[in-house]
Amino acid sequence: MSGTALLIIVTASLVLLGAFELWSHKKKLKQIRIRVHVNGTRGKSSVTRLIASALREAGLVTCAKTTGTLARFILPDGRELPIFRPAGANVIEQKRIVAAAAAHGAEALVVECMALAPELIALCELKLVRATHGVITNARPDHLDVMGPGDIDVAKALCGMVPVGGKLFTAEEKHLAVMQAAATDRKTQLIAVDRDAITSVTKDELKNFAYTEHPDNVALALSVCEDIGIERDIALRGMYKTSPDPGALTSFELAFFGRRIVFVNGFAANDPVSTEQLWNLALAGNPDVKTKIAVFNCRADRPDRSLQLGAEIANWQPADKFVLMGTGTYLFARAAIRAGVDSGSFVFAEDVDVEELFEQIVALVDGSALVMGMGNIGGDGLPLTRYFRNRSIPVAS
Repeated sequence: MSGTALLIIVTASLVLLGAFELWSHKKKLKQIRIRVHVNGTRGKSSVTRLIASALREAGLVTCAKTTGTLARFILPDGRELPIFRPAGANVIEQKRIVAAAAAHGAEALVVECMALAPELIALCELKLVRATHGVITNARPDHLDVMGPGDIDVAKALCGMVPVGGKLFTAEEKHLAVMQAAATDRKTQLIAVDRDAITSVTKDELKNFAYTEHPDNVALALSVCEDIGIERDIALRGMYKTSPDPGALTSFELAFFGRRIVFVNGFAANDPVSTEQLWNLALAGNPDVKTKIAVFNCRADRPDRSLQLGAEIANWQPADKFVLMGTGTYLFARAAIRAGVDSGSFVFAEDVDVEELFEQIVALVDGSALVMGMGNIGGDGLPLTRYFRNRSIPVAS
């Protein structure tokens, strides 16, 4: 057999194999009646979990997948399994998620989009998920090295996951026109969750969550559930049972050798808009503390994020100290000093282990303090959160 003939046979075999694999994947997708694809700058892990919990409460066999702080596959009974990634994260794993959901007889699948590159976002939706309900939580200036250079470019990139002939839900306001254009192009109905819908989520309803949940996320999840046919009280009852993502906004209070420390985990918020909102929320909730400490977890492989946050903090309500942990902290500090932040307010803790970092933070506390982690949940962000939580004052049940 000649080399040319062998090449033709191998190529034809690969094409046939690919065609069969695509046919098999589409067949599994059709078995799942409701497919919700969630993307956005902030809140997509939370919204994914909220919708899945509500669908389970309504009696639908539901699987879910999050790629937030820790990638998890959520079974119909609510149990969570870690997602095995022998070669690192890859969008093709969504195919495995669909297969697993179909094997569990899922009537609904809620999937968090894991792609950042615009072409991969489109691939995830058009080939791998093919959602009946698309969700874009918001479009804020983050991952600008991949999705930028501006926040309008982020919005355009996120629109790659607008479903074809389906429905798109969003709580975004600034770039709603961009999303409407994408929805029109794909013959999809755009359903915008406005301020009235968000303010309709009452403080009493939010108090029922075991962690701090944002009304935007709840209102968005409720809108999707309403379209599916789930009554508000049933949806909320399910949402209250949601296990939060490890990166969800949580706070712990410590009594440490005469010091009172309130630690707020805001590490998962890493764009300037969301991070400032959480910082303001933490300050408003703890007006009586003596010292305010902002802990920024920097990553050398995310220099744009450090530069963005560093340049913006000069315009925020001030902190007494800025603790810079992680790697590439000089980028953050340089941007902040150029923006007018006092260089004496920085405490450099690059590549310091969690135990030593905890000691350095505690040494800054005089009487009482608010300590808030921001920037990145990766690296030592989650271990530091656990370190504070494990030393917090137990809450009476």
